[in-house]
Amino acid sequence: MDLLAHLKYFRTVAEEQHFGRAAVRLRLAQPSLSQRIQRLERELGVRLFDRGRGGAALTPAGRLVLAQAEPLLAAADRLRAVVGRLQDGEAGTLRAAVPEQLGGAAVAALLTGFRERSPGGDLDLRELSTADQVAELAAGTLDAGIVRHPCPAVGLAFGPTLHQPLGVLLAADDPLAGQSSVDLRVLSGRDLALPPRATGPALHDETLTAGARHGFTANIVRGVEGLEFTRALIMSDPNLVALVPEPAPTAGTVWLPLTGSPLTWRISVAWRQGHDGPAVRMFAETAFDVLRSHGGMHTAVPEQRQIPRAISEFLL
Repeated sequence: MDLLAHLKYFRTVAEEQHFGRAAVRLRLAQPSLSQRIQRLERELGVRLFDRGRGGAALTPAGRLVLAQAEPLLAAADRLRAVVGRLQDGEAGTLRAAVPEQLGGAAVAALLTGFRERSPGGDLDLRELSTADQVAELAAGTLDAGIVRHPCPAVGLAFGPTLHQPLGVLLAADDPLAGQSSVDLRVLSGRDLALPPRATGPALHDETLTAGARHGFTANIVRGVEGLEFTRALIMSDPNLVALVPEPAPTAGTVWLPLTGSPLTWRISVAWRQGHDGPAVRMFAETAFDVLRSHGGMHTAVPEQRQIPRAISEFLL
């Protein structure tokens, strides 16, 4: 017997004090409703109603049962409401991740934007490399992530692609630091700091390939993790530069855009195929809006950057 359902029928009869009116309200046939109340009485071992031509009056036992049933039914209603919010993505915890160097303003806006769209939801956000995100998505320990491409696609689904322009990070006393932008070709022959190849081999190779296509070849490529460590190395080595998205300004280094925006990192939200529930979709929509408005990203490659390339190269 579904106790909660039978208690709901019982409460309705008690409120209407009439089986006929209660049956209409519950959209049940009156004989069926009477049978259900009788079954509840048998289960509880008490008579709940005095039945007569004038209607149905609660017995003393019925009044006691009703008093105990009300908080149970109210709790059940609250539970259904919470489950409904979970199903709509408005409650619960979403486990998500962002890549390094996404930018503090973008991360803060992402947290705020998700909270505004899902007031009862909680976003458990971490910073992970694309490789680590792919591994955790496959293991089910991550619900969604913002990844950089090229990215392994087996078992994953992706949202729309955005482009994150790269600029050059220089020492503040570098001869180029006073310019409004830097031609990528001018940097050829300088040492380059990039995230280690082991943490993202495809992105590492794509960045170097695209740089070479636009006239930049590094003298030495140094695998460097962490923006602050990269800044420290640049301040101590006048020949070292980094190609990175625009970071927050700080003393000792300057970031300048590349003339014509020849290099971008491609980025999108990823999740496991078949696991795009309401909360994941809400995260994807929030991330897409935030990355455009606070991350300096765009949806299409500028026309001047769409140049012919070998089909074997990575697609920018």
